[in-house]
Amino acid sequence: MFVSTPILHADLDAFYAAVEQRDDPSLRGRPVIVGGGVVLAASYEAKAFGVRTAMGGARARRLCPHAIVVPPRMPAYSAASKAVFEVFRGTTPLVEGLSIDEAFLDVGGLGRISGPPEVIAARLRADVLAQVGLPITVGVARTKFLAKVASGVAKPDGLLVVPADRELEFLHPLPVERLWGVGEVTAAKLHALGLRTVGEVAGLGEVALVSMLGRAAGRHLHALAHNHDPRPVQTGRRRRSIGSQRALGRRERTRDDLDAILASLLDGIARRLRTAERACRTVVLRLRFADFTRATRSHTLRHPTTETEVLLAAARELLGTATPMIENRGITLLGVSLTNLQDDAPMQLALPFEERKPAALDAALDHVRDRFGSASVTRATLLGRDPGISVPLLPD
Repeated sequence: MFVSTPILHADLDAFYAAVEQRDDPSLRGRPVIVGGGVVLAASYEAKAFGVRTAMGGARARRLCPHAIVVPPRMPAYSAASKAVFEVFRGTTPLVEGLSIDEAFLDVGGLGRISGPPEVIAARLRADVLAQVGLPITVGVARTKFLAKVASGVAKPDGLLVVPADRELEFLHPLPVERLWGVGEVTAAKLHALGLRTVGEVAGLGEVALVSMLGRAAGRHLHALAHNHDPRPVQTGRRRRSIGSQRALGRRERTRDDLDAILASLLDGIARRLRTAERACRTVVLRLRFADFTRATRSHTLRHPTTETEVLLAAARELLGTATPMIENRGITLLGVSLTNLQDDAPMQLALPFEERKPAALDAALDHVRDRFGSASVTRATLLGRDPGISVPLLPD
């Protein structure tokens, strides 16, 4: 079972729901849904009935009428995540967090100290269960891609090691959906071509895939189908984007409703942008419609900025252009991402120079919120409105 340069992909199982079952013994072994209007998480007992994350609450309850619905407790999930990452860092200093409930761990230099990778992985699972009280699945392989695939196959609460001499034997029988980047649209294209397994994709060759899917997607899938993934585990890697989104359910939303939600999202992510000492050039609006289709719109600014009002103005312009689609198709999710980031170093001032300092307001509001809490000051338009759920995130 030896794996050279082993990488672990550790992924907590049904994280939010598992925390609820840990903290309330009466929920263990029962179908649990976190979130009412929209499913934020579902236990595996609820998933067995077809309940999935981001599903509407009404549909989830029809599929699993005996499910127990609990409100989300974000501080509890954040605390559990921090405790799990302490276990990760106690296993190896080379930890790359992907989200609050999953990470890559490089254990390649621990053979003499801690034993072979399957022993390290088993110990990691035992430590997370003993110290945090949560089940976790671990996949082990020579590449990040294959380690993540292995953990997905091993779920829930499992351990799967892919030996170096049997990688393609393990990978090729899997469905094409296991390849990173293959969503519903790409999977449908591949299925239409008669390609249903990773092995069938690998057998086509790069030139054929590029002709079918385009250069970027074709080369990407060809590499993964042959388990070519040279990326190392990176510690301290900075985010390429900072964003937030809000599930809206199926209730009709007015333009004022959407504008208020957009302003609330931008206030939060712009503050995170400044806290991380980054500046943004591109604003991306993300939409999901009532027919389950999605759309994105983006706008690139002339100069990088950290100013909330500049970013909000760009986002409002994008929302305005999308309004006809929203009115025609309904909207169930609204999200904003700030991309094309750079370090917030001193930048060349742009003409015309203005006497006022719009960033001063952002700095003052950040100071108030840092001292008295995020809810201590808000926009008048947001008074009396549901602020939505603040999802815990890894540090920016």
